Parts: sequence; C-alpha cells; structure tokens
Amino acid sequence: MSIVELRQYTLHPGTRETLIELFEREFVTGQEAVGITLGGRFRDLDDPERFVWIRAFPDMAHRRRALEAFYTGPVWRAHRDEANATMVDSDDVLLLRGPGFAPEAGAREVAATICEPSDAAAFDAYAARHLGPRHALHRTEHAENDYPALPVRTGLDVRVWFGHAEPSPWAVRRLRLDPVA
Repeated sequence: MSIVELRQYTLHPGTRETLIELFEREFVTGQEAVGITLGGRFRDLDDPERFVWIRAFPDMAHRRRALEAFYTGPVWRAHRDEANATMVDSDDVLLLRGPGFAPEAGAREVAATICEPSDAAAFDAYAARHLGPRHALHRTEHAENDYPALPVRTGLDVRVWFGHAEPSPWAVRRLRLDPVA
C-alpha cells in the first residue's frame, strides 16, 4: 500500500485544457524525476472547470522529500505561475492509503466514489461483498501532513474506490471522470 493523494482542482472557466497540456508536457516527467508515481489524470465529466489527478508515494517520509524536491526544483519554478493562473482552488486533497490508480489504456469513463461511512465495520462488510481488487480501494491516511505548504483535508474518514459497484448504504460523492490520454 502507498500514500496516495487524490487531488481535485477547481479551475478558472476555460482553462482546463491549458492546465492539462502544461501538466502532461512538464509536470508528469518533472514529478517522476523526483520519485513521485503519477496515477490517473482526469477531466471531470460533470464539471468543465474541474481537473482530478492522483499521485502516490511509498510512505510519508518519501512524500515529504519528493514534494520538497519538486516544489523547490526547476520544473515547478519555471511553470508555477502559468499553472497557478488556471486555478481557483487546489486545496481539495484527500490523503489516502491504498494501491493508487491509473485507468486501463483506452478507458473512456472512470467512476470514482468517495464515501464517508458512519460504521467502519459495516463498511468492511460492504467492501468484502461488493468491492474487489479491481476497485483499488483507498482509506484515509490519518498521519499528520508533513508538507503543510500543500494542504490536505482533515477530520474525515473516507473510503475511495474506482469502478462501478453496488450502491452503498452511506452518502457518497460519485465522480464521472474522463482519463487524460
């Protein structure tokens, strides 16, 4: 299991494709060069001003070192103003523990579910019946955010999975995502 960030950015109108092009051209290899594993990158099909992406780290110490290296390094310094100009909010971040997720090549739409179950044991029973390895189940990582320059949402205990499953008895937020090719 890895430390995973599920990052959901709200963008200024009409800037999503600008950010995606910059991200794919500069930030994928820039992050990978410092040891960050990039997972799926997506357009939110229900919100044209939303970009969703995933990155993973082996552990919290590695996360801190890799984020420090990237955000003080030449790639971010050269392109941060252009990236930040597209963003209204980049602080909707869930810190999770799980396998990470990247869609299969050629995937056209990916479902992601964010669930805040009221009963962990009941959720585990639900997951045992309805979620398998292909769902890439993630759980909140409750470790302190040791890179506070990038906030994460706290005070939540969520489960996140990918792919369709039987409806859960808890309130959920479902995302319909279009993988960036």
